[in-house]
Amino acid sequence: MLSSLTMKYHPLNPEIFNKNRQRFSNLMESDSLAVFHSNDIYPTSADGTMPFKQATDILWLSGIDQEDSVLIVFPDAKRKEHKEILFLTETNELIAVWEGAKLSKEEAYHVSGIRTVYWLSEFDRVIKELMSQAKNVYLLTQEHLRRSTPVETREMRMNKNFRSSHPVHNYLRSAPLLNSLRAVKSDLEIDVMQIAANITAAGFNRVLNFLKPGCWEHEIEAEFIHEFVKSRSRGFAYSPIIGSGSNACVLHYLENNKECKKGDLVLIDVGAEYANYACDVTRCFPVSGKFSDRQKEVYEAVLRVEKASIELLRPGVILSEYHIQVGELMTKELLGLGLISKNDIENQNPLWPAYKKYFMHGTSHYLGLDVHDYGLWDGTPIKEGMVFTCEPGIYIPEEGIGIRIEDDIVITSEGHINLTKHIPKEILDIEASMAKI
Repeated sequence: MLSSLTMKYHPLNPEIFNKNRQRFSNLMESDSLAVFHSNDIYPTSADGTMPFKQATDILWLSGIDQEDSVLIVFPDAKRKEHKEILFLTETNELIAVWEGAKLSKEEAYHVSGIRTVYWLSEFDRVIKELMSQAKNVYLLTQEHLRRSTPVETREMRMNKNFRSSHPVHNYLRSAPLLNSLRAVKSDLEIDVMQIAANITAAGFNRVLNFLKPGCWEHEIEAEFIHEFVKSRSRGFAYSPIIGSGSNACVLHYLENNKECKKGDLVLIDVGAEYANYACDVTRCFPVSGKFSDRQKEVYEAVLRVEKASIELLRPGVILSEYHIQVGELMTKELLGLGLISKNDIENQNPLWPAYKKYFMHGTSHYLGLDVHDYGLWDGTPIKEGMVFTCEPGIYIPEEGIGIRIEDDIVITSEGHINLTKHIPKEILDIEASMAKI
C-alpha cells in the first residue's frame, strides 16, 4: 500500500511512464544520459511554505509526485540496472511524524515502473560512475513560449552545479524532445484527462443547481472546490475565473468577489486537476435562469464559432492557419451582431484585425499536465493524440456582456473527441437544468 503522502488520486498505471521514458530514450543520442529534477518547495513567510507542485517533466517521465526527487535516464549505461534510476529522500521516524512517510523504494517502483531506486544521499557516488560512461548529458531548461522565471528554480541551480562538476562533457537540450513528445498524448493519458473532465462536469452540474440572483462569485468557487476535492482532485488546475456581468469582460478576472445579479450572465472558466492532468472549460450561465434576447443573440454567435472551430481541429492542420480561419468565422458573426462594419474590415490593420476589438485572445492551446501544455508552434501540423482547448469569445464591455465557450478536444485519425461534451452549453439545456431549481 502506498504511503498516505503520495497522492490523493488513485494510483495511475505505471505503463504510462514506462512508455513515456521509452519514447524519450528513443530520441536521445547514443552514449547520453538525461537528468531531471523535482520542483522546489517555495516559502511564504515566517516558517510557512506553499503546497508542493511537482515539475511536470519528471512527472511525465516517472509519475513521482514528491519533492527532492531526481530521475536519470541512461539507455546505454553499462549496467542494466542503471538505464533508469530514481533518487529519493530516505524517510525516517522524524519525517514520518511531522510530514508523513516518504515513498519507500518498493512504493516508488509501483508508481514509476523503475526498479533501481537510490536514496538521494547516494547521488554523488552514483553519478560519478555514470558520467565516466557518458559522452553527452541532456539537461532541462524551461523553454515554454510563455515561461517566466522570476526566481531561480531547483532545475536551474542543479544544472549550474552539474556543468561545474563535469565541465568537459557535451551538453544537450531536453526541452525540444519533450515539446515534441508531450504534445502527443497516449491513450492512457487521455483516459486520465477524461477523469479530470468528468470531475469538472460534476462541478458545473452542481453549480447549475446553485446559481441564482444574490449568490456571490466566491460562493460559486466554493461549490466547485467542494465537488473537486470530494472526487479526489487536488483542486483547481488553475486559478478559477468566475465573472458576472461586466467582470466577464476581464479575461483573467480572479477576484471572484462580486454579487451575481438578476439579468446578468456569469462566465465560469474552471477546470479540475486529476493526477496532475488539467481540465480547462468555460461556460456562461444566466444568473436568473433565462437568457435575454440580446444575450441569446451573442451567445449563439459564440457557440456557432466554437462548433465550427472544433470541426477545423483535424490532423494535418497548421495551427497558425487554423487561427486565421477562426478569425474569419468570428468576423462574420461580429458583422451580424452589428459590432463591426464592412468599413472596419476594409481599413483593418492586418496585424490586429477588426474582430480583435471583441475577441482579443487566441482560440486554442495545448492541454495536458500543464494548462498551457508543451506543444509545437513552429508550423508542425496537428497530429493524432494532441489535445487542445477551443475557446472563442465575444466581450462587449459597453453592454456588460462577456461570453466564452470552451471545450477540451482530443485529435483523432477521424477528427476529434470532445472530453467535456457532457457539460451543458446549448441554451435550451442550460435553461432546462436551471429550471429544476
